[in-house]
Amino acid sequence: MAFSTKEFSAPDTIAKSHGALEKASQTQDLLGEKLILNMGPSHPATHGVLRLILEMDGEVVTKAIPDIGYLHRGDEKIAENMHYNQFVPYTDRLDYLAPLANNVAYALAVEKLMGWTLPPRGQAIRVICCELARISSHLLGVGCMAMDIGAMTVFLHTFTEREKVYNLCEMLSGARFTTSYTRVGGQTRDVPPGFLAAVRKFIDEVLPVVDDVDSLLTRNRIFVDRCRDVGVITKEQAIAYALSGPNLRASGVDHDLRKRQPYLGYETYDFEVPIGSIGDCYDRYLCRMEEMRQSVGILRQVLDRFPDGPINVEDAKNFAPPKTTVLTKMEELIHHFIVHTEGPDVPAGEVYFGAENPKGELGFYINSKGGGTPHRMKIRSPSFVNLSVLSEILPGSMMSDVVAILGSLDFVMGECDR
Repeated sequence: MAFSTKEFSAPDTIAKSHGALEKASQTQDLLGEKLILNMGPSHPATHGVLRLILEMDGEVVTKAIPDIGYLHRGDEKIAENMHYNQFVPYTDRLDYLAPLANNVAYALAVEKLMGWTLPPRGQAIRVICCELARISSHLLGVGCMAMDIGAMTVFLHTFTEREKVYNLCEMLSGARFTTSYTRVGGQTRDVPPGFLAAVRKFIDEVLPVVDDVDSLLTRNRIFVDRCRDVGVITKEQAIAYALSGPNLRASGVDHDLRKRQPYLGYETYDFEVPIGSIGDCYDRYLCRMEEMRQSVGILRQVLDRFPDGPINVEDAKNFAPPKTTVLTKMEELIHHFIVHTEGPDVPAGEVYFGAENPKGELGFYINSKGGGTPHRMKIRSPSFVNLSVLSEILPGSMMSDVVAILGSLDFVMGECDR
């Protein structure tokens, strides 16, 4: 698929777009012939299977078309052929750099359709999951952006801390990468002994590393020259292209779903939303750096007032009983079998729920005709939307700037192609 630009009249296929570029490149101007350059889909700086068709005038990009779809797996259609809880592992493979946050966003969408609200302890666990995922994703985003520009040391610092988040994921869910921890109506299990202390230890250790990265990059002459006034997305462009997350806020738009449409009790936590002013690569980097610090503050508040009580909703019909009773009582065994083979009895209707994921707004639209399987599902993936602006901001950039711009957008192709 190609995103249309002002120069092209919304081509139907990427072949037509490519043909238009080739035809344009054959025309000569005062500077000579233009060159069609394929960047990706196998390229380290495209952070996955993104293909950029660039028209180059020397070292300057004159036109750019993103070509996506190389990783397409049909997740939305898969969701329509299995019951709601069976789809949880597929959400791990969307933004696979923040699987815990994907699990939570999907579960909240189904729970909105069910009319469920988790008890306080269950909500607190989910907030921990979301903020750990945000820190982990931003550590990778900042580290990879710095490495793309040439700062290898930063990458090693951030990956060391990100490995600690994976250790916490393993304690919580039993898996490091594809967690599948959340269930519709709660979690698979409560936090294990020592988990909260381990989280507190991590947030105490990660802040000095964020400060080290800040000292290595924020006033580094090479890094600043590669990022400042590069890849500028104006406030009007960010709104017009429906950007979200740090890419939107770096352009000066004060929009964070945790503040605008609070969920999981985010309205009870004290935190600030960092806002940029110019919308260049440098602002997008600064927004992610400050978001990590704010996430640490949120985690401290969760740990300080972590509540007792149940972690799952109380619905004797639609939520599976505890495993201890399943193994000892016949009625609970039958109930467990029905819930896990037929799914929860979801009412007919349609809902949309958007969560503030690390990359931006991850939204799920669910159309239900009743029963345990959705009739239709649509996933609003932030990376897919954020990449649409490339055709607007890449022309006029140097070839070396393309690498910095891609790193600053911090996209992941798993959720883009779905």
